[in-house]
Amino acid sequence: MEINYSKYSDGLVPAIIQDDRTNKVLMLGFMNQEALEKSRSTGKVTFYSRSKKRLWTKGEESGHFLILRDIKLDCDQDSLLIMASPTGPVCHTGSDTCWNEKNETDEFLTKLERIIKDRNKHQVENSYISGLFKKGINKIAQKLGEEAVELVIEAKDQNENLFLNEAADLLFHYLILLEAKGHNLKEVTDVLQVRHNKKTT
Repeated sequence: MEINYSKYSDGLVPAIIQDDRTNKVLMLGFMNQEALEKSRSTGKVTFYSRSKKRLWTKGEESGHFLILRDIKLDCDQDSLLIMASPTGPVCHTGSDTCWNEKNETDEFLTKLERIIKDRNKHQVENSYISGLFKKGINKIAQKLGEEAVELVIEAKDQNENLFLNEAADLLFHYLILLEAKGHNLKEVTDVLQVRHNKKTT
């Protein structure tokens, strides 16, 4: 990667940080060669802080690190696009991004996860989801198992509509189980990403 650090008088190149899952732009920082090398060696995004006059690893004080996923160089070789996975809010104000945006996609699964989390936190009368949480983890796990069996049964037949509906039921209850265990879909996809990286590197 031939980066043109001499393009700018201070020897720093701008580094745009983008969430590797949601594609949201999180922040803008600056890097020199030493910052880039440290980012690669530690796996945590490190900048050169113009105010501190030293290398600065994002999260070294807050604990909210940016886990390095990929580095891309632009066509002029003087700007970096850093794909990263944040472990918490990125902005010093506590916001997800430095533009005060929510770091989430507009995908339906993300919206569904928010609804499930809300129904768990705030019990709603006559809500199926709230009722399931009230019955406890054993009932939730049992329900997921039942949906898995029903999906397998439909997989053996040729009714695509029934198969897709059972697949939707399984995914829905899987999201409920994740919330009940204090986890989310991103954590699961992160595990898959790590496995993928191990197999391709």
